[in-house]
Parts: sequence; structure tokens; C-alpha cells
Amino acid sequence: MRTTFCLAAVLAAATGTTAVAQQSTTGNGAPSGTHYDLNIIGVSHDKNANMNQASGNVIFVALGANGASVSTNIQLSPGPFQVLDKNGTDGTASFQLPADSTGAYTVWARALAKPGGQSNIVTCADTGTALTGTGQVCSTQHEVFLRVKGKSTFKNVTTSLTTITLTITAADLLNPTVLALLTCLGLPTTTTGDITIPLFSPCLNNFLWQYNNQGLKLLQLRFYPT
Repeated sequence: MRTTFCLAAVLAAATGTTAVAQQSTTGNGAPSGTHYDLNIIGVSHDKNANMNQASGNVIFVALGANGASVSTNIQLSPGPFQVLDKNGTDGTASFQLPADSTGAYTVWARALAKPGGQSNIVTCADTGTALTGTGQVCSTQHEVFLRVKGKSTFKNVTTSLTTITLTITAADLLNPTVLALLTCLGLPTTTTGDITIPLFSPCLNNFLWQYNNQGLKLLQLRFYPT
């Protein structure tokens, strides 16, 4: 059962400080240098369910169209960059990325393929474990990608994809789950305003990217070491 907070970060329908790469940029807006590519491809038909061992840094998700948004949960786990489950057409996929998300790398993204599609991606996680109560929280920081005509350029999406930002109000301090989260993070239980939680913080679990697709056929992500 999802816990209800008075947080803009909880999306019912639906690292620390991030270092900026000190690298020269290329003509497409991304930094130059070695990187890891991940392509999120929207498809109109379901893929074979047994795709875990196939090669390629690709995740397939439902395409969505005609104003309808289709959601895929891309489960995240710590480790070297690797796609663990590339078939997201069944609603879930799995991706592995380094646990040090607060300075080891930056993340860049751009929308490609046929103009007209768009998607939205937001980082979420579950409360629970040592906390009182359970529920899902999603970051107030999210990214929207719209494929328009002409050249597509990369933008830095590091904060949105490697942290969860929550906005805590005075009313939230009456919720024991919020108080437990603040305590776990080492923050005073009187804290209000925005707090930022890095990817794979032990104070949350089951981290994921919630990918909402509305006709975007290709989102390209690049991960650059800093």
C-alpha cells in the first residue's frame, strides 16, 4: 500500500551534489570522450519475453501513441554499466549502473528518430526496511524529451537520473515515515524544504526509473566518467 505524503514528489498516477564534467562539448551538445551508451527504444509490438541474455545496450519499451502514455519501470541495481533485462514491453526492465552517482559520472540524453514523440523519465524508490510504513516516492526533478524537427542535442540529466529530490512541508513532519527517513539520512526531524537523496541510498530501496512514453521511438542516454 502506498503511503500518502504531502510531497510533490509522490506521483500517485504515475547524487548529494552532482559533479559537472569538466570536458569540452561536441557538436551534439554532449561532452567529448569515452562513454557508455544506452538506447531506450519505443516499439509498437511486444518483444520476446526471454531477452535477458541478448547483447546490446538496449531497452525496449512500449511506444504509446495518440496522446496515450505507457509506463515502464526500469529497475536499477548497483554495479558496472550493463542491461540486465532489455524487454520492458511487459512493463519492467532492468539496468545496472555504478553506485557512486554523486561524482563518478554524468548522464546526458537526447530524443531521436521520427519527430513528434515525447517521453518523461523520473527516478523513484520505495520506503520501507527500517522505516515505519511503506510507499513509493518519486523525485520532483524529472525530464521531458520531445522529438522536434531538426538537429537533436544532448542535455545534462545527471541530477534527475541519479538522485531523488523530495519537498517536505511542515504537515509532512506529522507522518512517521517521513520522520524515519529524515533520521536515517542524518537530518533533524524538523527539516522542511527540498532534500536530495543519492541513488542507492540505504534509506530507500528498489530504485527505478519510471519511463512514460508517448510515441518517442528512441531516447539515447550517455554516461561519461568524470
